[in-house]
Amino acid sequence: MADETHWVGVEDTIEDPEELRVIFNALDSYLQYGRHAHFNFTHTRRQAFYALPEVHWKRLAAPPFNYLDTLEKVDEAIDSNSELARCIVRTGLPSFVNVPPGQEHPSLPPQWAGCAKNQDIDKARSTIRQFYRDWSAAGASEREACYGPIMRVLLAEKASKSPESGNLKVLVPGAGLGRLVFELCLNGFDTEGNEISYHQLLASAYILNCCERAGQHTVYPWIHGFSNHRSRANQLRGYPVPDVHPSTEFARENPGQPLGTMSMVAADFLCLYSDEAHAETYDAVATVFFLDTAPNLIRYLETIFHCLKPGGMLVNNGPLLWHFENSHPGSRGDADGETDTTGIADPGTFELTDDEVMALVQQVGFEVLDRQTGLEAPYIHDAESMLQTVYRASSWMARKPLTAVRVKNNATANEPRFP
Repeated sequence: MADETHWVGVEDTIEDPEELRVIFNALDSYLQYGRHAHFNFTHTRRQAFYALPEVHWKRLAAPPFNYLDTLEKVDEAIDSNSELARCIVRTGLPSFVNVPPGQEHPSLPPQWAGCAKNQDIDKARSTIRQFYRDWSAAGASEREACYGPIMRVLLAEKASKSPESGNLKVLVPGAGLGRLVFELCLNGFDTEGNEISYHQLLASAYILNCCERAGQHTVYPWIHGFSNHRSRANQLRGYPVPDVHPSTEFARENPGQPLGTMSMVAADFLCLYSDEAHAETYDAVATVFFLDTAPNLIRYLETIFHCLKPGGMLVNNGPLLWHFENSHPGSRGDADGETDTTGIADPGTFELTDDEVMALVQQVGFEVLDRQTGLEAPYIHDAESMLQTVYRASSWMARKPLTAVRVKNNATANEPRFP
């Protein structure tokens, strides 16, 4: 990952004003995270606290409650999260603007300062929390539940091939913070991650390429909510990240297990991988908590079918929390009333059950060879919380037939793209 931007795909888009707006909204949201969090999670609570009758707030300020001390500790935790956010900006900003040498505190060009909206800052906060899942030792059980089934299938496929056939080439759409891409690379797969979110891309680029050591940062994922905590100690738990230093792991000599290659691509999955250049390119596509991000799952599956080699595998693990269930992307227009009809912004959405998804997978042309349902799959899960929400994931493997006929992606809406 020696590319200056740490990911491929931005070279042709950063001159686009709309693309620049999205990029700088993401960068600014990380810079605004701390101020926004301090205001919403501690400042407003202090105001509400002192609005109580004096006899009441004095009781709560004293032991064993020490409520004001709790707010101070939450402020300190926010500052720790903010340091990670600033590092993400400090290393990501030079990919898009010239940064003066030696600048310690990152700042955006004046026209972009303060551009992030609440929705952007929410994404920054969510991404910071996701470091717990992907890059802390405590998140290992989540990773095993969600990435483990994928890894086991791909390792079995690898073992079935002769060494002379070379590394299997794996595509990971919706790669997020890059942990699955990293693990696949360490296990000898030539792995390409794809991600559309600049919040995720900026964060993954930092942790994979620029973080100086394991445990450099401490993240506090549970401080943004004050409900369902058994104790304050549970709410204020911090986790060192990353649990391993990627550059150190890549540099290790392991003669019995050569590394694969690794890349990250910044692009809309549908727009990029449905083109002719990506036809029959990958031995496997690994989707984890990804398929339910589709407004139109048919297009996702057709694109995966298109870019797999004959005999290639789609390996999936995840729930069906349809992301566009209450927000139809085709209804989002610009100020002139124009609607973007490319990629994930295609007009029209639908939601299927798990059984219906499997029927659609087969209709697209895959052969389903293995399937398990009801597998526990937590997602940024606080095991100590009084509220427990755990997905029951569907995990399956489907193969593109060796005799599959590939049709160029110029079919009309009434023509089957992949018979």
